[in-house]
Amino acid sequence: MKILFLTDNFPPEVNAPATRTFEHCRQWVLDGIDVTVITCFPNFPQGKVYRGYKNKFCQSEIIDGIHIIRVWTYITANKGFVKRTLDYISFSVSAFITGLFQKTDLIIATSPQFFTALAGRTLSFWKGKPWIMEVRDLWPESIKTVGAMNDNILIRYFEWQEKRCYHSAQKIIVVTDSFKQKLVERGIDSSKIEVVKNGVNRSLFVPEVKDLQLLNELGLQNKKIIGYIGTHGMAHKLDFILQCAKKMEGKNNYHFIFLGDGAEKRNLLDLKEKMNLKNVTMLDSVFKLEVKRYISILDIALINLRKSELFTTVIPSKIFENAGMEIPILMGVNGEAREIIESYHAGLCFEPESEIDFCEKLDLLLTDKNLYNECKEGCRKLSLDFDRNLLANKMLQIITKINGEK
Repeated sequence: MKILFLTDNFPPEVNAPATRTFEHCRQWVLDGIDVTVITCFPNFPQGKVYRGYKNKFCQSEIIDGIHIIRVWTYITANKGFVKRTLDYISFSVSAFITGLFQKTDLIIATSPQFFTALAGRTLSFWKGKPWIMEVRDLWPESIKTVGAMNDNILIRYFEWQEKRCYHSAQKIIVVTDSFKQKLVERGIDSSKIEVVKNGVNRSLFVPEVKDLQLLNELGLQNKKIIGYIGTHGMAHKLDFILQCAKKMEGKNNYHFIFLGDGAEKRNLLDLKEKMNLKNVTMLDSVFKLEVKRYISILDIALINLRKSELFTTVIPSKIFENAGMEIPILMGVNGEAREIIESYHAGLCFEPESEIDFCEKLDLLLTDKNLYNECKEGCRKLSLDFDRNLLANKMLQIITKINGEK
């Protein structure tokens, strides 16, 4: 079987969409599937092409048996709605044109870059092949939620196209049960929606002792380290965490580290300087294989999102890699994600954007040794149930069934 996969993000980019797609495709190749991925040249989130690549018409490479075709796109930093939309549209057009010349049995297009789904839908029509829409974010609803754009005629047009994609896809694969429920409420037949959640590569993210060399490099020996690792975007409300950090200066040797880049990174650096925070270290993104060094030095893994009804439907992928390394989680997200953390006893949850609750839960995790060890064990159990290979196989079974029904 030949699969053509369209995705705007792919390694060496290290965000959650890139990791999920790569690990699924790698497992499918091991299962004997011929996988071709059409993606752009790596540039996320700074909008600068990675060293060793050049934004040109087309370039092919092989990574772990996956045939990668990188296509030209309009590249911009992950900020500014209009520029980002042009970026997404350019990838959609390039992916469609390139995809016309690829032999395949089935097409998969992944969101939240909804224009990627449009390319998948159009390729399906012209090539006469079934297509699967993978939904990792309810876009464009999410851009309204973070305040990037208000409801207007353009948003309503996007929503109309979004619904057309849902109806035309042979199967919709979502990453949370809540997403499925949302789509059913919009009139999408529940029988065509499957849930394949995010997970962890358990061969890579395993418990390790703290990286002493890294602690020395950062000057964080003997600190209790609370870390946020991931995109610094509008949805993540990291200014709230900086405000909490300010209240904890000089207390219990707590130190916060932020690792990553994103649309809000510059604003957060300015706020850190304005508040003169001495207990916060802000670092740029690192390659995927380096991430686990930074997770290893954490005492607490911090996960946070803006307080919003929409975000009760998401499950941040950060949960799983931290759980794989048995780092107790402190999370400010309600809904399905909270249910996972609490059901596995993998950490504590605080009410989003509540400084009092945040501080109380953080103190509790770092002062109650029995609770802390219970959360480490909860993380271990969680990672076993969300093994990425098991989830990749679940998705492949869905794909194989669709291919057999052609």
